[in-house]
Amino acid sequence: MYTKILWQIKKIKGDPKLQINKNLKLKMYRQMLLIRQFEYEVKKLLEQTRIKGTAHLYIGEEAVAVGVCQSLNKDDYITSTHRGHGHCIAKGGNVNQMMAELFGKTTGYCKGKGGSMHIADMETYNLGANGIVGGGIPIATGAGLSIKMRKSNQVVVCFFGDTATNQGSFHEAVNMASIWSLPVIYVCENNLYGISINVKDAMKVEKISTRMASYNIPAVTIDGNDVLKIYEAASEAAKHARSGKGPFFLECLTYRWEGHSRSDPCLYRPKGEKEKWIEECPVKRLEALLLKEGSSQNELEDIKAGVRNEIEEAVIFAESGQDPEPEELYKDLFFERDDINA
Repeated sequence: MYTKILWQIKKIKGDPKLQINKNLKLKMYRQMLLIRQFEYEVKKLLEQTRIKGTAHLYIGEEAVAVGVCQSLNKDDYITSTHRGHGHCIAKGGNVNQMMAELFGKTTGYCKGKGGSMHIADMETYNLGANGIVGGGIPIATGAGLSIKMRKSNQVVVCFFGDTATNQGSFHEAVNMASIWSLPVIYVCENNLYGISINVKDAMKVEKISTRMASYNIPAVTIDGNDVLKIYEAASEAAKHARSGKGPFFLECLTYRWEGHSRSDPCLYRPKGEKEKWIEECPVKRLEALLLKEGSSQNELEDIKAGVRNEIEEAVIFAESGQDPEPEELYKDLFFERDDINA
């Protein structure tokens, strides 16, 4: 039985009926550019101390969020991670409110009290980023149970990193999702490092996707820098989950260009590793394909200019917002005791 399950790791060949036309490619191109520009702006603002604290930048991994989220319906859920700006934007988040949240303004998604790692947006069915490694995995699994109990036609995507698959909560959650056939798409963004620890030093398996054989969950490992392949694989995964067949697992091999966070100088990386991955830039790869297929350079430059303007306006919007009043500290909280203020 174990041997049979072990080889149920599926390979995605792509649905020949799936149409990826020029307009969709241009939309994904713009979304990746928007994420990239947003993150570069955040990096600059942190260096200038115009925004405080830290952030975990998504630069280099844009194809995963965009390819996956483009395969979803508007009312499908996602859960995010500490590196969550890209997921929020790809699911349709408002960059003005995101930037305002980073500035700690009341016009932000969490009224300036959540910051980078806690942005959520119920209007786009984004159940939120999470500062705990793997923290979104049980939440997504619970959302999947909700979908099944309500008998809706939704799915939930759960984003997490390679290190999260070593958490006990991951194994408990995927086991429950498997035995209950929950409509959850688990998306592992394998960027090779958990802070400074290489994935090869944290687990014995060559592909994280092979772990899913233990739970009889179909899984695939794909190029995480190819947005079109990710879109195809995620579309297949969504079709599988939406049809009542249970969860699906996608391992996307990608790379974060920046350090784990603001204070990480990346001294643990082998010489030349970053440069090699930059050559596989997901944005440049799609740009080259668009040019090859007939898009003009002027057309793409117009998209870039529009993205720059949108980010500039987001900064202006954020800086014009109000700081929370001191009494806001005691609002939007959950207390078990009714007499907490007594």
